[in-house]
Amino acid sequence: MPLDHEDTTPAVENFREEGGGLDPDFVFEVEAAVALGDSERVHELVGDLHEADLGALLELLSHEARPRLVELMGADFDFNALMEVGEATREDILEELPVETLVEGMRELESDDAVAILETLEPEEQAEVLDALPAQERIVLRRSLDYPEDSAGRLMQTTLIAAPPFWTAGRVLDFLRETDGDALPDNFFEVFVVDPGYHLLGTVFLDALVRASSSARLDEIMQEDRRRVKATEDGAEAARLFERYNLVSVPVVDESERLVGVLTIDDIVDVMQEQASEEIKALGGVNPEEELTDDFWWIARSRFTWLFVNMLTAFITSSVLKTFQSQLEQMVALAVLGPIVAGQGGNSATQTMTVAVRALATRQLNRSNALKIILRELAIGAVNGAAFGLVTGLVAANWFQNVGLGPVMALAMFTNLVAGAFGGIVVPLVFDRLKFDPAVASGPFVTTITDVVGYGAFLTIATFWFNLK
Repeated sequence: MPLDHEDTTPAVENFREEGGGLDPDFVFEVEAAVALGDSERVHELVGDLHEADLGALLELLSHEARPRLVELMGADFDFNALMEVGEATREDILEELPVETLVEGMRELESDDAVAILETLEPEEQAEVLDALPAQERIVLRRSLDYPEDSAGRLMQTTLIAAPPFWTAGRVLDFLRETDGDALPDNFFEVFVVDPGYHLLGTVFLDALVRASSSARLDEIMQEDRRRVKATEDGAEAARLFERYNLVSVPVVDESERLVGVLTIDDIVDVMQEQASEEIKALGGVNPEEELTDDFWWIARSRFTWLFVNMLTAFITSSVLKTFQSQLEQMVALAVLGPIVAGQGGNSATQTMTVAVRALATRQLNRSNALKIILRELAIGAVNGAAFGLVTGLVAANWFQNVGLGPVMALAMFTNLVAGAFGGIVVPLVFDRLKFDPAVASGPFVTTITDVVGYGAFLTIATFWFNLK
């Protein structure tokens, strides 16, 4: 996805609401023009929209209007807008477009965006589009598609600036000025220095290039220890490299250290956003790939499994309550106060689990500091458990005019908040060690721990304290 430095002001005024969303009247007008097949009016309305705004518009249009708008825009449609929509919307549009339209649109895209389009297509259509592209572009795209999904090789741009070490700074600048703009990357930050076998020797950033003497050789001003990523490396790992070292671009090499592409910060921001979105959805038991525009029945089926697991864990909690059935019948206050203990422990565990899952994803939590973090979370749980135990104990004793409920409530609250802190950190660690996604798997198990311990501890303490049978 190219970094855009152009003026983004559309010709159509007031197409946005104050809150930042597209004005419903504007969307309705576009939809009407598309329905009428009025190409001139469609161009007038959306022809000058920035790709991000055009993408937002496509998300709001009906299923039928989306591909129709692309057809009415013809060669003026900016295919970069398809990088600004959800995967479901992109598929919705692409499956309706003729191959010729796809080919023409893809030829204007950076290689990483073209690969993202091809990934969306069915294998037969993908092959048909590739066959229609010029040989050089076809070879580049096929090579990128050969890399694992979500790898740096899929995300990288293959259009870059490379030069031999004996070139001078002046010769490179002359080359950049004299080369056709279409042959250069839309945006780039460095010149890569390579040997005849295209092995990466180092890089020269543009600021160093323009400051250097015109006679300075590249091998004299290049950075030899430039950080790089393997093409087969996971995109999330590359994103962590960008975050850790504040990079704006990084070269991508194959197993033989040959330069094959470059990752830029705009590509990595998309990876970071996608990763964060997936984690948030997973913590809520939602399929990471789910989008608002997905099919109704697909969404219902994808949510069923997580809800079913939660139902099973709820029966486990209910079995604990059934064990103390006679005690609950003898003392109604226990049935009223029990959910407070279990719920507060669940809230505490969720806080710890959220921090743990995020720390595991960013590699901040690992074997070297796991024990330290576990002990810290237990200490936090103990402090909060003591504080809330005191508060809830006083409230319970005053509420039911029963002094004995105070220490029972306090001990149970302390026990469950400590258990919640323990489960919230240990369960994600265990699942991560077992190679399961902790964001997806941890929730039901952590909730079960706090429910079982909360009700179990509260009712057990009450049974002994009040000598219930």
